[in-house]
Amino acid sequence: MCTYPLVLLQVFFLMVPKDVRPQPSSSPAEAVPTPSDLGPGSQGVTPQPSKGTETPWATLGSSTVGPTVLTSSAPGNRTVDLFPVLPICVCDLTPGACDINCCCDKDCYLLHPRTVFSFCLPGSVRSSSWVCVDNSLIFRSNSPFPSRVLMDSNGVRQFCVHVNNSKLNYFQELQKVNATNFQALATEFGGRSFTSTFQTQSPSPFYRAGDPILTYFPQWSVISLLKQPAGIGAWGLCAESNPAGFLESKSTTCARFFKNLADSCTSDPALNAASYYNFTVLKIPIGMTDPQNMKFQVPVTLVSEARSPLLAGNTCQNVVSQVIYEIETNGTFGIQKVFVSFGQTNLTVEPGTSLQQQFIIRFRAFQQSSAASLPGPRSGNPGYIVGKPLLSLTDDISHTMTLLQSRGDGTCSVKRHKVQFGVNAMSGCKFRLKKLDCSHLQQEMYETLHGRPRPERVGIFGNADAAQKGEWTRIFSKNCSVSAMHCTSCCVIPVSLEIQVLWAYIGLQSNPQAHVSRARFLYQCQSIQDSQQVTEVSLTTIVTFVDITQKPEPPRGQPRMDWKLPFDFFFPFKVAFSKGVDSQKGSVSPILILCILLLGLLGLESK
Repeated sequence: MCTYPLVLLQVFFLMVPKDVRPQPSSSPAEAVPTPSDLGPGSQGVTPQPSKGTETPWATLGSSTVGPTVLTSSAPGNRTVDLFPVLPICVCDLTPGACDINCCCDKDCYLLHPRTVFSFCLPGSVRSSSWVCVDNSLIFRSNSPFPSRVLMDSNGVRQFCVHVNNSKLNYFQELQKVNATNFQALATEFGGRSFTSTFQTQSPSPFYRAGDPILTYFPQWSVISLLKQPAGIGAWGLCAESNPAGFLESKSTTCARFFKNLADSCTSDPALNAASYYNFTVLKIPIGMTDPQNMKFQVPVTLVSEARSPLLAGNTCQNVVSQVIYEIETNGTFGIQKVFVSFGQTNLTVEPGTSLQQQFIIRFRAFQQSSAASLPGPRSGNPGYIVGKPLLSLTDDISHTMTLLQSRGDGTCSVKRHKVQFGVNAMSGCKFRLKKLDCSHLQQEMYETLHGRPRPERVGIFGNADAAQKGEWTRIFSKNCSVSAMHCTSCCVIPVSLEIQVLWAYIGLQSNPQAHVSRARFLYQCQSIQDSQQVTEVSLTTIVTFVDITQKPEPPRGQPRMDWKLPFDFFFPFKVAFSKGVDSQKGSVSPILILCILLLGLLGLESK
């Protein structure tokens, strides 16, 4: 009884002509639903009744939101959920906030993620595989597996059966981009830039990831956009028209130059903190149809002291140097709260005065009332993601491992480059020596190389918790040996630091997770004579990542029969004479007969 449906299905497949074969596929263009199309709340296949078949059919490319389950063609019309909830959400990198295109992130509070996201990140939905044939070849489906009748891009109806895909058990390799395929990839995956302004489009009922955030100025009854100035050009000049994107937490830095700071001090709105919160934010885009309605307006709350610019003698005081927006969102219900804080500084009025400003926008879930209670952003969940910061631990404080960064004149800057996981890098700067004794000079140069505070441990995974010591591994450190220099009247100072990180993939081959095995610091030093008048020393920091993954052998096919046949003509004779005396007696007669026959044949040929 159990084999009858399978046999019947095989009979239908055997009736297929030679030029028509079942083709496995996972591309929407081939009438096969993908994981992102059939995931929870995704767009894609819409079931419709069809004649002459017992399975529903659909047209790919439909904008209708599809169901989260598939209707099986097995007897009983059971409902099979092919994409159950993932136990681990690998793209949930920001605690308490919604990560863009992460369809399994619970902080997004979205029943149908594809209504807000343009696609689902790999790993946030289950993978699947389908085998399809022309629907005209199928009269009735008795397959116990879920099946569907789909419409391909050419309008041909295809009968598809959901099967297990063994290829998902292999490692996924990163796609390589070079000069040959760069343009093809940019054309395939790129979208239109410089999209039309929102005035020419009908307002959306909710914000989508990347949408500009609408603002309203009540005193002028003007609708505008929340701006996040960014640097452009070689000088990094501030571009005021750069809009902030919904759910896009990022930081920008730009520079401003003043010909006459005395006039610009109190007249330039970019220097006045009040110009960054004298408006309201529209909760959802459809609010622009009635911006004066208070239910659509979200006030900007000031959470730090913000003084107005003041020209006092030769100093312009209370100039804005940093703006931080904290925006709380609640899925499709839009923006709920907006907070702003400022950093201010004083500028000296002189020709060619410049100011560097930083603009930070952070998004978090509405349920979280305090940002201080949230842990820092993850670099993976659980495994590291290439390009994300490498986590380090000092005492009980988690931070990011860093490298040297130089100023414009080449000297060492207080700011430092973040170490990105899987990215080998080298940086350097010039360190100006101070008149200190040797021990204090050594300590200061060590701190300059490895940063403050000094990393003691490195996170094994990208979601390492500072409170769990078992999630961190100690960093081996090898300082310079003073005795090896054989110098009595000199000072041995470190000039180079090499950070070596050993990492590997572990876990399921279908979804490997990168973890750090060990890390170590290697210092190189040089000696400076007390009599030498050295004013500066070149410092260098290097980070290298070594992949030590031991990949298992791929599964093999069916075992082959190892036939061992005698290829020696005299094998029967060797076997006969190799046996004991008893066996030789029993085999003498057949051997003599064979010899006589062979001699007879040779004699006939010679005649």
